Amino acid sequence: MRIKANGIDIHYEIDGADGAPWLVFSNSLATDLTMWDEQAAFFRDRYRVLRYDQRGHGTSEAPTGRYGFATLIADLLALMDILAIERAHVCGLSMGGSTAMGLVQSRPERVDRAVICDSTCGSSPDAARAWDERIAVAQTQGMVGLADSTIARWFPAETVVARPAFLAKIRQMILTTPVNGFVGCAAALADHDFRGSVPTVTRPVLFLAAEKDGTSAPMRQMHTELPGSQFVEISGAGHICALEQPDIFNRVVAEFLGTEQPALQVTV
Repeated sequence: MRIKANGIDIHYEIDGADGAPWLVFSNSLATDLTMWDEQAAFFRDRYRVLRYDQRGHGTSEAPTGRYGFATLIADLLALMDILAIERAHVCGLSMGGSTAMGLVQSRPERVDRAVICDSTCGSSPDAARAWDERIAVAQTQGMVGLADSTIARWFPAETVVARPAFLAKIRQMILTTPVNGFVGCAAALADHDFRGSVPTVTRPVLFLAAEKDGTSAPMRQMHTELPGSQFVEISGAGHICALEQPDIFNRVVAEFLGTEQPALQVTV
């Protein structure tokens, strides 16, 4: 399904019964809404599940230029408004995690519970330089120039070796990401800071981290700074843990949302 929201065409999918509580999933950089296929299948019996392609990703419109998280958050709010979603649980991973954190900080009345996955929720000078380097590669070589290095950052070496069919799906998402969308969203990731305002968040938050991802330590620190928040680390997982270990990911999120009994083998 496609709809005009915040001035662009946004592609989205809805699963689950009318009247169920809303659960929104926001994708990472260089992926699309199919990264949440396992989550949609798992949660649709209990929630009205909304997945969407963030601006510049999947088949959503990809304007030229550098984006900012204010725009990415406005996209999600506009989509929620058009779909008459007054309030929802929101789960985002990496770029989607920053989108979710920005939403819960700026419009807490629209969020019930927030799940922030594998996201530092802010940039640094070193990170900004790295993003600018990747933008330059995308502009000169296209997404093919980023596929191998992105997969190596996202997944442990043992996963790369053992799961070639799984990685083929990931590679295809990377390769089909519009260059305009990658450039725009990478620019947003290079220049954002929701990190300093984490202690002001008033909604329940789960920080869900992957053990073999560099975001785990800063996410644990954010948890210590936000009273009442929860932190779970998925053992052995890399950056895109919702795809790599969906069964554990789904159980952790379901427990946080109150629809699953604790039965997890995770590092806390």
